[in-house]
Amino acid sequence: MTTGQSETLEHRWDLSPSEAIALQAVLARQIREQPLSGPIATVGGVDCAFDGGGRRIIAAAVLMDARTLDIVASSHVTMPVPMPYIPGLLSFREAPAELEALRRLPQTPDLLLVDGAGRAHPRRLGIASHLGLWLGIPTVGVAKSRLCGRHRAVGTRRGRCVQLKDRKEVIGGVIRTRQDVKPLYVSVGHLITLPEALKWTLRTARTYRLPEPIRAADRMAAELKATL
Repeated sequence: MTTGQSETLEHRWDLSPSEAIALQAVLARQIREQPLSGPIATVGGVDCAFDGGGRRIIAAAVLMDARTLDIVASSHVTMPVPMPYIPGLLSFREAPAELEALRRLPQTPDLLLVDGAGRAHPRRLGIASHLGLWLGIPTVGVAKSRLCGRHRAVGTRRGRCVQLKDRKEVIGGVIRTRQDVKPLYVSVGHLITLPEALKWTLRTARTYRLPEPIRAADRMAAELKATL
């Protein structure tokens, strides 16, 4: 797999919390919200699980045909956990393993959906943005819960959406992917616009609440965890 990795992102992952927070501030300024630059033929999903003791992380990645959502390829990796859980620093705990799982795919996804926040993060650098910067590809953050910001009530029908705002800044959208099921918190990771991020979230969440690429990666990670 080839990536658009930049020299700026060749950083250590075993940082102290204060070092990680300082790095987030630097990287957040590099995020670009812009229209997709080409057709999307493949979509990827990535997620992870932890062993019972929380010492090892199991990351799973899938590559799907963007039209049919058939799985083209999948990969996984098990690694030591580099950082304990610290709110707001999820990428430093999960991204190293997820990047390795993605590297093991036969090709880079044209678009990557990530279980976690993108710009909808207190420092505007959730794991979807961090992965997007490191890989140099369009990414979308799809979170099951709100990390920051406020929003109006979301209609109960599939496709209903409201803005997620932090003060006066729009940091994402809250979208209902299934009728009468809890909505998802969607935000730009990198190299995509918010309307496109919402469109692709809804397009890939055909039957269930979660988009299929994330759902498949989540299922794979859970199955691998059960074998440890």
